[in-house]
Amino acid sequence: MTTPSEIVKFWLNVIGREKWYVADDSVDGAIRERYLPAWEEARDGALNGWTSTPEGSFAFVILTDQFPRNMFREQGEAFSTDEMALSASREAICKNWDLNMAEPERQFFYLPFMHSESLADQDECIRLIGARMPETGGENLIHAHAHREVIRLFGRFPYRNEALGRESADGEKAYIADGGYASTLAKIRNGAAPLFS
Repeated sequence: MTTPSEIVKFWLNVIGREKWYVADDSVDGAIRERYLPAWEEARDGALNGWTSTPEGSFAFVILTDQFPRNMFREQGEAFSTDEMALSASREAICKNWDLNMAEPERQFFYLPFMHSESLADQDECIRLIGARMPETGGENLIHAHAHREVIRLFGRFPYRNEALGRESADGEKAYIADGGYASTLAKIRNGAAPLFS
């Protein structure tokens, strides 16, 4: 049976920082092989008890927010437990459990806000990273502003539409054709898009 400690060690020490955001079939496959049953348990509510401890909360957020993005890359299921991750993150942050983690590992408590299609959650993500990652949050903060800009413009992430079976509006199609998220990120980096503070 998978334990929170096992997930934390796997994510921090086996996968590690250099592979957290790299699209790698071998990493995706390893996560799917090891943790698909645990993710299914979490999805079905069987692991809610994990959120009663700091380590368990961190593992639960990794399992429900990060792992599905690896296991179900470019599929709708990648986002299917986002709300569970966001709820667990909110609870952990209210208890300051995120601050038990070193930077930049604590970012994973804030990414469910970045992954949300709510503008209020995007605003909160920027606030959290700015306030709680003073040493290593710079790059995360740039991405937080870019995600917020996409939600400000469209109210959702257009690049998820195909995976989620959503019809794209003409403006969303034009956005994707013009570079999508990468173009927004570039505008944030060069100061051509507004920042929220």
